[in-house]
This record gives sequence, C-alpha cells and structure tokens, in this order.
Amino acid sequence: MDVKKDILWRVYLCLIGMALFGVAILVKVFYIQNVKGNYWRNMADSLHTGYVALDAERGTIYSEEGRMLSTSIPYFDIRIDFAADGLRDKKGKVFRENLDSLSLCLSQMFGDRSKAGYAQMLQEGYKTKDRYFLLKRNVPFNQYQQMRAFPMFRLGKNKGGMIAESKSKRINPFKLLANRTIGLPRENSQSVGLERTYNEYLKGVTGKRLMRRIAGGTYVPVEGYDIEPENGRDIVTTLDVNMQDIVETALMNMMVQNEAAHGTCILMEVKTGKIKAIANLGRQPDGSYWEDMNYALQVGEPGSTFKLATVISVLEDKFATMNTMVNMDGGRWQVGRRTVFDSEPHPGPQNVTIKHAFELSSNVAMAKLAVQHYGRQPNKFVAHLKRLRMDQNTGIDLVGEGHPVIKTTSSKTWSNTSLPWMAFGYEVLISPLQTCMLYNAVANNGKMMKPYLVNSVQEYGQVVKQFEPTVLLDSICSNSTLKQVQAMLEGVAIDGTARKLRNPYYNFAAKTGTALVANGSRGYADKIYQSSFAGYFPANDPQYTCVVVIKNKPHALRFYGANVAGPVFREVADKLYAIAVEKQKPMQANVQLDTLLALKNGKGGEWKQILNTLQMPINGTIAGNSWVSPSVSNRKVTFQSLTQAKGAVPNVTGMGLKDALYLLENAGLRVVIKGAGKVKTQSLPGGTKIGTEQTIVIELS
Repeated sequence: MDVKKDILWRVYLCLIGMALFGVAILVKVFYIQNVKGNYWRNMADSLHTGYVALDAERGTIYSEEGRMLSTSIPYFDIRIDFAADGLRDKKGKVFRENLDSLSLCLSQMFGDRSKAGYAQMLQEGYKTKDRYFLLKRNVPFNQYQQMRAFPMFRLGKNKGGMIAESKSKRINPFKLLANRTIGLPRENSQSVGLERTYNEYLKGVTGKRLMRRIAGGTYVPVEGYDIEPENGRDIVTTLDVNMQDIVETALMNMMVQNEAAHGTCILMEVKTGKIKAIANLGRQPDGSYWEDMNYALQVGEPGSTFKLATVISVLEDKFATMNTMVNMDGGRWQVGRRTVFDSEPHPGPQNVTIKHAFELSSNVAMAKLAVQHYGRQPNKFVAHLKRLRMDQNTGIDLVGEGHPVIKTTSSKTWSNTSLPWMAFGYEVLISPLQTCMLYNAVANNGKMMKPYLVNSVQEYGQVVKQFEPTVLLDSICSNSTLKQVQAMLEGVAIDGTARKLRNPYYNFAAKTGTALVANGSRGYADKIYQSSFAGYFPANDPQYTCVVVIKNKPHALRFYGANVAGPVFREVADKLYAIAVEKQKPMQANVQLDTLLALKNGKGGEWKQILNTLQMPINGTIAGNSWVSPSVSNRKVTFQSLTQAKGAVPNVTGMGLKDALYLLENAGLRVVIKGAGKVKTQSLPGGTKIGTEQTIVIELS
C-alpha cells in the first residue's frame, strides 16, 4: 500500500510539473506575440537584404561644335537617419540645439511649410527613430549643395543624419531644336532618335547596392557593399546648333504663316553626307508646333522633285539631250481614261526643250518622255530608279526610317498609267531624306554619300569610335548627264519656277514640287497639297544640300512649292551664305569642341582634386606633388608620372598654358606663345640642356 501511494505521488507530481511547464510555454508565447511582437517583427525585417540596381550616369550628346544637346542633371531625394549615433547621443543634444535653425533654413529654401511646420515634422521623425525619414524629393543640385551647409546636416551623415540619394533627369538644353532627332530615353515607352540608336553606348553599365529592410517595409543601404556603375559614353553628332536654329526658325515661320499640318527641312553637307540640321514640326491640337514626328524619314509621294530621277534616266540612256524638244500640250494630256495636268499654266510656246520643260516643272513633258522612251520596257526605267537607290533606305543612323516603294510591272497595283505618273513623282513612295541624298549626289559631282548624324563616340574626351563619311555610289551617272542635270537645276532658279527666289549675290540649283495629297477615305476632295523644294548652294561650289517638304492645310490659298517651301530654302541659304561671307571662308562648321573633357598633362594634386570633385573613377594612385600625364584605360583615368630633370628643358607637350608657363619660366626660359588651348609643340625638345637666356616657342591648339 505504501508503495502504491509513493508511485501515485510521483505521478501526480510529474503531471503538475508538466501542467506548469505547459502554462509557462503558453505565457511565453503570449508574451512574445503580444508584448514583444513589434520588437521581434522589426528584428525579422532587419534580416531581409537584397540588391537594387544603381543606374549609371547616361552619356551626353553633343553638337559638332561641342554644345550639349542632351544631358543628365542630378536630382536628390533627401532623407534623415534619426537613429544616427550623433543625433541620439546625450539625449539628442545635437538635434535639440539645431532644430529651430534647421527648420528656418528649410522653410526659407522650399517655402512649402512654415518654420513651425518643419519643426513639427522633424520632431515626429525623431520620436519614431525613423532611420529613413523622407524630407524632400527631387531636390536640384544647387539646393542640395546649400542643404549640406545647413545646421545639423553640416555635421555629416553619422552626426547629422542626412542621407542624399542621387538620381538623374534627362534634359535637352535647346528644347525644340532637333528634339525628335536627338530624342529622349523613356522608361515606360519606346525611346526615339539618337538616344535610342546609340543607347548601348550612352547607358553605361548598371551597378548594384545592397539594401536592408527595416521596420515598415522601408529599405536602407548597407554601406561598403556597393558595386559602382560605369558611366555611359558621350556621343558627338554632326549637328550644328547655329544651323539648326536657322533651319528650325525658317521652317517655323512658314508653318505658322500657312497654318500647315506638318513639315520638315533637312540640311546636308555636300562633301561628307553629314546632317548639319534637321527640323520636323507638326501642328498640335492647340495650334502650336512641336517636333512630334520625324517627318524627314516618312515616305510619301514626292511630286515634282522626283523629276530629277526621270531626266537622269532619259539622258543616261542617250534617248535625248537637255536641248531635245518636247510638247507640253497646254499643260493637259490624256493617257487612257486619265489626264495628266500641269500644276501651273504655261503661256507661250508649247514646243520647248526638255531643259525648259524641267524648269517650268511640266508634268505633261515628263510623262511624255517616260511613255515615249520606256513605254515598251517600263522595267528599264525602274532599273534606273533602283540604281539611284530609290528603292532602298538611306541607312541613316536613326531607327524608324520608312521603307520606299518603287513599283515594277509585277506589282499588283501596276497599270497602264503607272509609268507616266511615276515620271512626275506619283505612284512612288520615298522619304524627304532620300530626295536629299539624290540631290546631294548631283551637287557632289555624282558621288552619292550616305547621310549620317554621329561623328564619334567618346569617353572622357577621348575618341573610342570614329564614324567616317561613306560613299554609296561613286557616280550616279555619266559626266555628260551630270553636267546637263546640273544646268537644268540651275535653270530652275534663273528661268523657271524658282526665279522669284533668286539672290543677286550667289546662285543656287533647285527644283520645286507641288503634289496633291489624298486625305484618307475623302480622297483628293479636300485639296491638300504638299509643297516641296530641293536644291543646293552655292551652285558654282556646292557646300550644302537643303530639302524642304511641307504638307498644307485643306484648301490652303498658298500651296505651290516655290511659294511655300521655296522661301524656307531661301532663308536658310541666305543666312548661311551671309555667315560664310562674314567669315570669308567656306561654309563649314568645324569648330573645335570646347565643352568635352580634355585630358591635359598637369600637377597630380590638381588632377586628384578635380577627379574627386567629379567623382570620376581613377586607376591606381596619383602622387600629389608630381607632374602627370593622364589617359583613359578600362573606362578609368590612369596617370603616368612625368620626370623633369634639373637644368633641362621640361616636356610640356599636352599641358595647359598655366602649367607650361610655370615649368618653363621656373626653368629659366623665356617663353613665346602662339595659339590657344593646350601645348601642341615646343621649339626646344624636352630634356634639352638649357643655355643662357634661352627662348622657347610653344604652339597651342
């Protein structure tokens, strides 16, 4: 019996112990979940880390003379770490002593809150010990610089708690000028222009930053774990800002005067194919104009400017010369059930030379020539058009160029009227840029150049990829044909449709065009005309080719090519010619870059200060008290020490004038300076022994 009681006592004791242990577990669970719940949830959050992308600084797009066309400017999100040691020490002494003055500075800078409002906001952040408190978004660089000197913030991140997150915003400093051609990188839609074509060079290499999640799902950066991004490279275009302004202004003036729907003006350098300016303006719903589409690349029926291809074909096949006679039939000719009309009446003799018919822009004459010589072999005419590359894209370095359409007898829409209508620019589709390329070939003595927009890709001012002019055709026709079509184009400005646009100081060669354009299902009822003007100047020594195409509003009172597109051409040509005369040199803008980074030899300490300020990557170290020569290697700036022996001429090649003078004059030399820039040559080679009262000449460029 005693044994049984002893066993039961022990069993009960175990049960009581287990019950108490279970109760203790339940109490602990309740305590952890409800009393310490927030603490442990915050601890769990703090263990979550992950990498986020760090965008590289996008490269800058420059004009040929070195002006920024598209660049990135820094903006900052300003946050405060209210758990920073410096703000919590001594019961928040730093925070309390600086609260009023900081609130006043913030209120005066941003003006969106009173001093008391900012003080209350900062106190709330301090009470919650927010480690990532958002103070202000999208602060520009100049304000960010001022904020760094504000009370509390000037103590640094650890003591003052200020956190600045940098981000970039892309801008076009010249706004409207060539806006569509330059383009902008867009996050939520497709980019356009050069920003899209050269994105691989411009965007750089994305970096990484380790972020840790804290309370409230907010992430803060973990210091020491960043993988720095590699900045993008710069693009130097062929565009000239002054020429672009001239072209854009001339086109805008006419668009506003005529309330036109849209238009384009292209300026190409004859010898190289460089696009010096390209304007594309479209009418907006409010009546204003903006660069909304690249109309220079869109295909359409070119109208009478296409007649140049027709006369090249006829003359090249030796079917006629420019003095062969053709009858214009009063500007009206029946072909089957359709009638060819001339856009302008031609009083006087109807039997005229092909040259004069071209000068008067007779559709009838061109249609007759095509039917007479190619009626039985239309594809022979088409073959000429293909040889002139009318059926191919120009290959310009822009995405989105429309594909041209040149019919053949095997085309589904070919009819017995296709050939005569093609002869004066209908039933074919080409872009204004293709027209420009053809006229430029005539100006360039038959050599067809590929149009292009970028000269080079650069990194820290050094060329990493150079783009050279590309010849597409060595000769578009024989020399005999070329001389005749050049005379015919010059005749348009002397005795033809563009004679009222003549300038007494120089001659130009051109062709006018006026084409009736269909308006969707309404057909040609709205009388919408496309006005064109294509040519080059000066005629005796062509420097630039210019093409203007403007689509007018319905029932416009003024619509002839010579009256709408012609004045734009004339204004551009006049201003560029005046600039050339003033400078008394050929009309070419080969101005040396002045805003790109130039790597010059100099003092190591100064270079170190510059690179640290610009936050540029350095390969190796720089001796502060030595003279160094910089170069770019693996996307970083590398330096090589320059030794300057005593009693010998210093080697100052590649240095700026200030540093060169310092070294040379300290060496006891008299210095004669020629030019500006950095030292290109020196009359006494580096290392030469210095004589008494010796003079050295340095040439800068």
